[in-house]
Amino acid sequence: MHGRCSDVNEKVMVVSTSEVMESAADTRADPDVKGITEGLRGPTDASARGPSSGKSRVRRWDVKIRIIQLLIGVGLLGLWQLCAELQWPDPVLAKSPGEAYNYLTQAASSGELWSNTKATMLAVSIAWVIGSVAGVAAGITLGLLPRLEKVLDPFLDAANAMPRIALAPLLIVAFGINTTAKVALAVTLVFFIVMSGARAGVRSTDSEWMRLSVVLGAKKRHLFMKIFIPVATPAIFAALRLGLIYSLLGVVGSELISAQDGLGQLISSYSATFRMDAVYAILLMLAVIAATLNQLMSVLEQRLLVWQPPADR
Repeated sequence: MHGRCSDVNEKVMVVSTSEVMESAADTRADPDVKGITEGLRGPTDASARGPSSGKSRVRRWDVKIRIIQLLIGVGLLGLWQLCAELQWPDPVLAKSPGEAYNYLTQAASSGELWSNTKATMLAVSIAWVIGSVAGVAAGITLGLLPRLEKVLDPFLDAANAMPRIALAPLLIVAFGINTTAKVALAVTLVFFIVMSGARAGVRSTDSEWMRLSVVLGAKKRHLFMKIFIPVATPAIFAALRLGLIYSLLGVVGSELISAQDGLGQLISSYSATFRMDAVYAILLMLAVIAATLNQLMSVLEQRLLVWQPPADR
């Protein structure tokens, strides 16, 4: 009896083994299952070179972006030229890119362009530094002292809602037609932008980090330097970058109203004499300056915030 049972078991094992082998062969022959199993084996030699291939894809995408940007720029110049040839929207306003370029070359050779650009950028730099330092200090203080923030918040909101361009005549009367008036107007813009960014950055600190740090024996200066400042730095940098652009806007806006020099003063002067080629050239130059400043701030932010993930910079 025992011998017959063992024979049966051996036959069952042989049959089961053969069926399993046939099933495995059929599975390997199935293209769908083959693709799945190959995917589960792990990366191939080509995919094992992930970092290098990923960098090359990023570089190719960057090149494509630059080409697209170049094509957009060429298209805008072509549209500008077309409007000039069609005399649209008005013959007085319709000036070609070539005419604007001719003004730039003449103004650069005479020194008019560089002297006024220097005056504008000097005021922009001073206003940005003053507004940024004051804004960061005020924003961090308000973020760390919520009770003080509640007291001052209505007054800060009212001051921030005031149209800055309306302050220009008052500042000109107070300081005169000079660089100080331009700087003062731009500071009022930069200060509130940077203050809001610094305050929001301090507020974003995780309360769990604070409690854990206190439990571990961290003192106030450690909390400030090791938690508050690193957490708030990305928001502060974003506000500083935006504040630099608004500093340029504030200075040029003040120069448009009344100034002795500066690119805004040139725009106002040439607009009064209908030299639209000069106006377009200066506006284009201001756009290039703003884009360059923004790019420089982005590069500086990436260099200083190396500890942040690239997606968060």
